Amino acid sequence: MSLLPSLDNGLEVEENEGTMRAIAIENAFGLENVHLVERPVPTDVAGHVRVRMAAASLNYRDYLMAIGSYNPRQPLPLILGSDGAGTVIGTGEGVARFRVGDRVMSVFAQDWISGSPTTANIRSTLGGPRDGVLAEEVLFPEQALTPVPAHLSLEEAATLPCAAVTAYSALTQCGVGPGQTVLVQGTGGVSLFALSFAKLFGATVIVTSKSDEKLARAKKLGADHTINYGTTPEWGKAARALVGGEGVDLVIEVGGAGTLAQSVRATRPGGSIALIGVLAAGSESSAALSGALTTALMTNIRIQGVFVGSRQTFEAMCAAIDAARLRPVISETFPMEDTPKALAHMAAGSHFGKIVITI
Repeated sequence: MSLLPSLDNGLEVEENEGTMRAIAIENAFGLENVHLVERPVPTDVAGHVRVRMAAASLNYRDYLMAIGSYNPRQPLPLILGSDGAGTVIGTGEGVARFRVGDRVMSVFAQDWISGSPTTANIRSTLGGPRDGVLAEEVLFPEQALTPVPAHLSLEEAATLPCAAVTAYSALTQCGVGPGQTVLVQGTGGVSLFALSFAKLFGATVIVTSKSDEKLARAKKLGADHTINYGTTPEWGKAARALVGGEGVDLVIEVGGAGTLAQSVRATRPGGSIALIGVLAAGSESSAALSGALTTALMTNIRIQGVFVGSRQTFEAMCAAIDAARLRPVISETFPMEDTPKALAHMAAGSHFGKIVITI
């Protein structure tokens, strides 16, 4: 049968016995090539857990993967989706960590259980190079799952494996604690998780956005100060002024090259910048970037790359979420067949929090 995508009307596919639905890039990159397809239903395998997926959440990485910018050499076809949650419906021989009926979340880097990242385990990521979670059923190695906090829905849990773990890793790796100040760029998934965790750790939080409406919502979530970078392009200087002129202890850097110079201006000598994303790459001149790097060098600023985290970090984060009864912020929810619309919506950047796909 022909599987034709429609960005206006969603995607339709006929279901057959022994098959399941999945969202995949089939033969070429581009949102127009994101298809709702049929795949064989997975069978139980020793040491593996079969999960009926309930929801997945989108990350900017998923959009970049779909359009071919994340890894142009990614082999196709590829099932999309970096993180999701569902219910165990089957276990293979030898499985001891889970049983049928358990609610679970996928670990983003399937082979990264603990310790520092390695070349091998950071290549075990879902949604590229491995098939992702945007499928009705997925077979996972038992070590590549973690339980859902009891107070969260599966839709909420689906937002945790990438964005939440990244934010938690950034704050813990940079040693954020009571009395420190954290600057959070924007109001996407990682940024709002960073706001919640920083407040949990006792820090003062500054949030930037070009939307006064989003800044007002961030205030309600606990932000102590806000800066509109549209009306205050020198927001690094403004942030420094908010903390007595010395600078903030940590910047959650999601812009990359486009915002790094301002982040350096905002950071105190000896402070840290957690480099997480590249959403604004290319908007700064090479001279500005060179100057920023020189300043970082001369003021002993640490620029820390953050690549999500291990299962051990994920589990530590979930313990904190459970103890504090934290809840993710979900911006919008889309049905599975509207995944292309959801990806386009993410690219537009109008969301506040996480975008969730129901499966």
